[in-house]
Amino acid sequence: IANELLQTEKAYVARLNLLDKVFYAKLIEEARKDTFTMDVVKNIFSNISSIHTFHSQFLLPDLEKRMGEWTSTPRIGDILQKLTPFLKMYAEYVRNFDHAMDLLKQWTDRSPPFKAIILEIQSQEACGSLSLQHHMLEPVQRVPRYEMLLKDYLKKLPQDHIDRRDAEKSLEIIAMAATHSNTAIRKTENLKKLLEIYEMLGEEEDIVNPSNELIKEGHILKLAARNTSAMDRYLFLFNNMLLYCVPKFSLVGQKFTVRTRIGIEGMKVMETYNEDYPHTFQVSGKERTLELQARYRPEHLLEVLAFIMHAVYHSKNETFKSAFKDVEEVTDLKISELGKRAPRWIRDNEVTMCMKCKESFNAITRRRHHCRACGYVVCWKCSDYKATLEYEGNKMNKVCKDCFCILTGHIDSEEREGKKKGILEVSSGSCDLSIMCGFLQYCEKNKPWQKVWCVIPQKEALVLYLYGAPQDVKAQSTIPLLGYLVEDSPRPTDPPVSFRLSQSKSVHSFAAESEELKQRWLKVIHMAVTGEVPKPDGVCDLSAL
Repeated sequence: IANELLQTEKAYVARLNLLDKVFYAKLIEEARKDTFTMDVVKNIFSNISSIHTFHSQFLLPDLEKRMGEWTSTPRIGDILQKLTPFLKMYAEYVRNFDHAMDLLKQWTDRSPPFKAIILEIQSQEACGSLSLQHHMLEPVQRVPRYEMLLKDYLKKLPQDHIDRRDAEKSLEIIAMAATHSNTAIRKTENLKKLLEIYEMLGEEEDIVNPSNELIKEGHILKLAARNTSAMDRYLFLFNNMLLYCVPKFSLVGQKFTVRTRIGIEGMKVMETYNEDYPHTFQVSGKERTLELQARYRPEHLLEVLAFIMHAVYHSKNETFKSAFKDVEEVTDLKISELGKRAPRWIRDNEVTMCMKCKESFNAITRRRHHCRACGYVVCWKCSDYKATLEYEGNKMNKVCKDCFCILTGHIDSEEREGKKKGILEVSSGSCDLSIMCGFLQYCEKNKPWQKVWCVIPQKEALVLYLYGAPQDVKAQSTIPLLGYLVEDSPRPTDPPVSFRLSQSKSVHSFAAESEELKQRWLKVIHMAVTGEVPKPDGVCDLSAL
């Protein structure tokens, strides 16, 4: 332990020399040219020269001499007592540390010569690929290091050892000084982590600020806006923002590029349903809306959601309720937010028809387009409008007819007349507003089997709606369930996990992916055919989070 004290002291003195004789000296030399003031440099480095002088000229030589005489004089307590009168120097350095970090950032941004000197020194081998801020953390952390080594030393020291009294007295004084530094150390540990992230992000993101606190970081899967492909992404969640990043190839350590910075203020989080990718959720901020997938297991989704909600809950400007609430439409934004915050894009494969005019899409004459204001998938005719969007810096961009009317105040003749909805023009809506919803294979009479999105809405609990895709705004057909006969046993020609609804000459065949899912559907349908309103089944209760 005594030898470890010596070796760490040598490394510490080398770090002090780098701060005092290299960084400080070079910046003072440049300040004499009136490039920037000397006071700035002195206020950044505080009393680092005094700390360096004491350790390099007194404490380290005494430790080296004592370790050379260890066989005859096995003690270090008396030497460490020499440190105690100089602990006041550390108190001054720690008190100035936050101010030093602010000044360092301010002048690095303001003065190119100042920044150039720091970058040039940081590129040297002696810096070990670490920033000036990293090196300046060392004096703050050194006193607690002495305390830890002394505690270990005393544990091994016999009760009647000649060094016990001096070592205990040294520990008492050093521990008192370390206690005064604890708050600063906690701040510096957080700052150290911020600096590590700052370097991972290519030193391009302004995150090194004592008010920023890292809550959670880790890999996540991002679901593409237009299709269902999942891409590896990385999140840094702070107390005031979420950084959505793309991993970069790097031979040395992890590196990332920031794609989006989303402020915690006004953020909303909700679980979403995706057939191909389970455990998905949506993060919606003013700047952008993301649909993400937790990796590995359902518990990971709960963990990620809990951390994000923790950040939102503790944000000064938002409450828990505004961060995590049920909404009637996943993609709907409040009219007051339209154009001010990025929408979640409905995926191409979630609709089979234009979400405005209800015309079916095809690959030639009616292709899919996205409204940049609400995120709906619309045809070219319904997206042939442009309006300024605040979240994109007031740039003109493509929007649907409805959003154009809201954003510009223009109402066309068709809207004035008021178009009546057809009986099938009912949106598939959100799973939160349904008694039961999900994909089933469907066959009517002798037609081929097809995959359909089935919904029994809470408002019409005795009607089964069949859609081409989850976000379609018009049903392909409906089945009024009252009075239908439910047949559970599959026919020889049917898929194994199937059931039928029959009434007179009308027969509708369905097949589920699993027996468990089939039984859930049958439980709800058995009640509906008798006129009894079923209770919601399979709706996620997010309040438990």
